[in-house]
Amino acid sequence: MERRTTMHRGCNLSWFVEGQGVPVVLIQGSGVGANGWRPQLDALTPRFQCLCFDNRAYGRSVPSAEPLSLELMAEDVLALMDAQGWPSAHLVGHSMGGLIAQYVARRARARVRSLALLCTFANGKAPSRLTPWLVRIGLRTRIGTRRMRRRAFMEMVLTHEELSAADPDTLAEKLGRLFDRDLSESPPILMQQVRTMARADARPFLSELAGIPTLVASAEHDRIATPDSGRELARGLPGARYIELTGTAHAMTITRAAEVNALLTEHLAQAERNFHSATPVAR
Repeated sequence: MERRTTMHRGCNLSWFVEGQGVPVVLIQGSGVGANGWRPQLDALTPRFQCLCFDNRAYGRSVPSAEPLSLELMAEDVLALMDAQGWPSAHLVGHSMGGLIAQYVARRARARVRSLALLCTFANGKAPSRLTPWLVRIGLRTRIGTRRMRRRAFMEMVLTHEELSAADPDTLAEKLGRLFDRDLSESPPILMQQVRTMARADARPFLSELAGIPTLVASAEHDRIATPDSGRELARGLPGARYIELTGTAHAMTITRAAEVNALLTEHLAQAERNFHSATPVAR
């Protein structure tokens, strides 16, 4: 895997491309780097060329000279597509990445072949509401020993059964490699991302995205991007397909990778067929 860098509006965006075939951009959420898509890449890269990147100000995408906004992060996606020479691509987004994908489609609809929106929402305030559970778990990710903080973070994104089925230290190490950080640490940019997300709301423009093939997938026990948020998002996107995976939570792209990958492969293949059937043949 060869990392590349592209300067866009004061940030050296760090990214890589793997695979061959149909272009797909995978957009991560807050506090996760490009490697968070590793559970998807082995399944997707035989048929799809996948572009993954660190969101600005996270991981290797530094420095970031401008204040964060969803509009700016959507511009980053388009800048990377330009750097790769892609006039259009399918977009896959998880959590905040799904919200970014909606903003990309609003800004440059003609460049979006389809949307796959995983564990996400249209209203950025929804996952950041200060519920008693979020306050308790948030505090536990910041106090105590490193092991205790890692455990609290995993409780935030996994079900009790998923956490109990593995050795917690081994699991924390695995997730840390995918998240590109020690789970006991909360980088300052994480709270900036959450505040930025809370200011964004795609609901007023969702109807404008009608006609874009869209998959919305939620997790039954996700307490960050709740199924209610996923259903609201799907209702606002005319023609969207809604799927809810049972027995899993926010980290379903990792814990239920096989099922997520099957959904993505089916969705992307069908959307690509639709794209080509709708594209006029040059004469």
